[in-house]
Amino acid sequence: MTTAARFITLEGIEGAGKTTVADRVTQALRARGITVHATREPGGTKCAERIRSVVLDRGEEHISATAETLLMFGARQVHVDNLIRPALTRGEWVLCDRFTDATHAYQGGGRGVDRKLIETLAQAVHGDLAPDCTLLLDVPVRVGLERMQARRGAVDRFEIESAQFFERVRNRYLELARASPQRFRIIDATARLDEVCDAALAAVESTLNLPPVAAS
Repeated sequence: MTTAARFITLEGIEGAGKTTVADRVTQALRARGITVHATREPGGTKCAERIRSVVLDRGEEHISATAETLLMFGARQVHVDNLIRPALTRGEWVLCDRFTDATHAYQGGGRGVDRKLIETLAQAVHGDLAPDCTLLLDVPVRVGLERMQARRGAVDRFEIESAQFFERVRNRYLELARASPQRFRIIDATARLDEVCDAALAAVESTLNLPPVAAS
């Protein structure tokens, strides 16, 4: 199947299920014969993944909200230059777990970083590159935190944040979605996982004018 390159992003607070939904949507698109690069932020390339480890590590040194924002955009620049733009230029699709909307939500909404600074950095790093479709997997903060706490393993710098922090993040996400209704699709991520995945794929099909096909 030959289609124009598309850039899809998934957003949401911790516990929204983005990783699983990204995998299901990627599989369904590949089943159509579409070349899809599934990636994430911060990260996505070897260098950007090293920056990710700095951002998420609960080390002894303090990382200010501004420094955190600059690190996010540093990783994003590497990611855009080495993976996202080249793939789109080749006519391939990119599905990314988080992008600049996450910086607006986490560093802007959560940390209080000035919106103008984020917008200035976004313009410098990726200019007119913007997602064609953004799936916002929305869950109440209480549900997201319960899911996160049920997972095993070490927690990162964001996962130790308070419920109030995540309320601010979620509110900023919803604000972004209201401001760009043509791009954003809000998915109720409290539903059963299969239903969430089906809704996400249907939203991609609708937004990008793809003929429907059953999710794999």
